Amino acid sequence: MKYTVLAMITLATLGTLPVRSAQTVEGLPLGAGYPYRSPLDLVAATETGSVYIINHTGASVERVDINSEALTASVPLNGAPSGLVLDPDGERLFVTWGTADGAVDIIDTRTFKRVGSFRAGHTPLAPQLSADRRTVYVCNRFDNAVAAYDIESGKQVATLAVGREPIAAAITPDGTKLLVVQHLPSQAAMAQNVAAQLNIIDLETFKSTATILLPGGATSARAICISPDGRHAYVTHNIARFGVPTTQLERGWMNTSAMSIINVAADSWLTTVLLDDIELGAANPWGIACSADGTRIVVAHSGTHEISVIDRTLLHETIDAVNAGQATTTFARALDQIPNDLGFIAGMRRRLALPGNGPRGVILTGKEAIVTQYFSDSLARINIADAGRSSVARHILVGDPVEPNIVRQGEMAFYDARLCFQQWQSCVTCHPDARTDAVNWDLLNDGIGNPKNTRTMLYSHETPPVMITGIRPRAEVAVRAGFRFIQFASVPEDVTVAVDAYLRALRPVPSPYLVNGQLRTSAQRGKQIFAAAGCIQCHNGPYKTDGKIHNVGTGPDELGITDFVTPPLVEVWRTAPYLFQGQAATMKEVFTRFNPDDKHGRTSNLTDTQMDDLVKYILSL
Repeated sequence: MKYTVLAMITLATLGTLPVRSAQTVEGLPLGAGYPYRSPLDLVAATETGSVYIINHTGASVERVDINSEALTASVPLNGAPSGLVLDPDGERLFVTWGTADGAVDIIDTRTFKRVGSFRAGHTPLAPQLSADRRTVYVCNRFDNAVAAYDIESGKQVATLAVGREPIAAAITPDGTKLLVVQHLPSQAAMAQNVAAQLNIIDLETFKSTATILLPGGATSARAICISPDGRHAYVTHNIARFGVPTTQLERGWMNTSAMSIINVAADSWLTTVLLDDIELGAANPWGIACSADGTRIVVAHSGTHEISVIDRTLLHETIDAVNAGQATTTFARALDQIPNDLGFIAGMRRRLALPGNGPRGVILTGKEAIVTQYFSDSLARINIADAGRSSVARHILVGDPVEPNIVRQGEMAFYDARLCFQQWQSCVTCHPDARTDAVNWDLLNDGIGNPKNTRTMLYSHETPPVMITGIRPRAEVAVRAGFRFIQFASVPEDVTVAVDAYLRALRPVPSPYLVNGQLRTSAQRGKQIFAAAGCIQCHNGPYKTDGKIHNVGTGPDELGITDFVTPPLVEVWRTAPYLFQGQAATMKEVFTRFNPDDKHGRTSNLTDTQMDDLVKYILSL
């Protein structure tokens, strides 16, 4: 009876949510203009033999009978779904979707219809259910916060600010702790340790009890899972080796793929294991799952279109041996050496190829792994139990196949590490979601020994010249140079043309500083200050850039370069850190710490209130 009452209450709120027919996913339009499903994640209903899939650009939730491999039901959503969680009794499915005006939909799995919906924050994802099934916890990505929502009323009952872009979450088996992973580093790029972090939240008090910094260079975190015994958590991410010039790729010189291990009981980092082989990268790790018996961990590699099947028992036995100072076959002799040992995982892991393109979400059901294949509009099923034979994956379409247009082809190439020498990285490795990884790279475009902060790809083709020193006259030149000098590969011209088309198709995500798409009163005042301080002289036009090179007093770099391209300010709220070497962790620091001579806008005489208004306006763009 309680469930019926819940449905009646939440249906009342369902009709108040607006339909978002013009919504985009990272700038790519939903609907007929981009007719792909893009399966992103999934959960299993083991009792019924079904799996539930969220289709990101397809704006739908689908049910597939895994025995017959048939699509049995579908529910359209009003926006792009980003995460899902199934009630333990299997009767309710909670799906997060949307951007600035995000929401959580409740789906009755018996009728496969929406029975409720309530508002969430900006770009909600990674929903988790409380042990008593009365509360759903959601990562509101661009609010930089985690929120708790009462399911019966649909009301937000608590919120907690965490680090930058919370993107993944998991609850311990005993229901007492929520682990939340941040997507990108929040430090200045010149900081001593630049890395994404993880928060451990006590669910009784809804307060963070620990903030764990992942190893230096950790960025582009994507997923987390917790072992069935609750002792360890596992986080997928990249490690950017940005401390050296990008003169080669071998042996993970630039980027390595990683899985960090968290000691949950001690609220501490245990170690980080590299997922690559010595001469073959396993780029862009995404989804991760632990088997119910705790013997295996499976990681989906979205850049190399495969999964890693890891012997969890042997992994921890070896880690324990290293920690105890015992002799092992590994190079590492201490826990803090394991993150630099490319051979550590040898003999503990099998790499299994998948039949599709772009694996992301992964679940384990008995002897099988089931994986969403984002760019193939399909699932893969693969036996992971029998190590004595070659496992061949089955390919399950989640709808009629659609031939990729040039934008889709470009997006696929942007994410594809097979286009890179030894598969160490793809374009998205340094430009997650085609934006920034928040670190500095010495790319040799303008000499050696002068690293520069990664720039967003948004509007790169509309705002030449590109690169922070303007060394490339157009984005088209930079795309081709990137494949040649960063991925150390020669790709066909039609591939680079498609990448150009994909990048041109990108559109900004609405700023979290806006209210219903409009400037707040403080930001309106900041707009006037922006003009009065002279910022508008260089940051003007539709992209807030004049496309010219200026010396605004933020240099010189190590080679004496002082003049830099005026960066566009559209969507600047999500591209920290700022300035040519990421010196400023926040926009406020741009004006308070790094503008002593007022060459970068006349801001030294602003009051605290005026400074806050200026910053809020810029971050609203």
